[in-house]
Amino acid sequence: MTTFTIAGHAVELDADTVAQRLSRELPDPIREHFSVIGGRRFPPKQAIAVVTGIDRADFTTHQARRVLQRLGFPAARRTAPVPDTRLPKADRAPDALVEAMRPYIGQWVAVKGDEVLVGADSPTKVVAWLTEHGVTGEGLFRVPGSDADIFGAAPF
Repeated sequence: MTTFTIAGHAVELDADTVAQRLSRELPDPIREHFSVIGGRRFPPKQAIAVVTGIDRADFTTHQARRVLQRLGFPAARRTAPVPDTRLPKADRAPDALVEAMRPYIGQWVAVKGDEVLVGADSPTKVVAWLTEHGVTGEGLFRVPGSDADIFGAAPF
């Protein structure tokens, strides 16, 4: 465990504890900064607030990012959308989208373009999250959990 001072509070954290505590949380929408935890992008302030119980108003995004980076979690900034000059979707290689779906195996997801907005264990929870955050997706589907889910299971 590493000790950090956040908003005047001494907090002991390690990467496993952070990942475990956030495994049951749905990430809030990303505004600008995010940290990748358990294959999902979390706003840094949400991650630190959930894990420590410290009010988000008591610390900055940059303080939260630094703590998460010191624990080994990648942090980045959301870039402004750029015009899509790629080939039409039908002609794109699916590798990037397949990799983006890996953390959501067996879950329902809402997507917008190649971005996963949210993943949850039921479509109702996904729709509730979208409604709560005023976000609109382009698609909602369940990520297959096995080859049988993808190809179907035929009797012998």
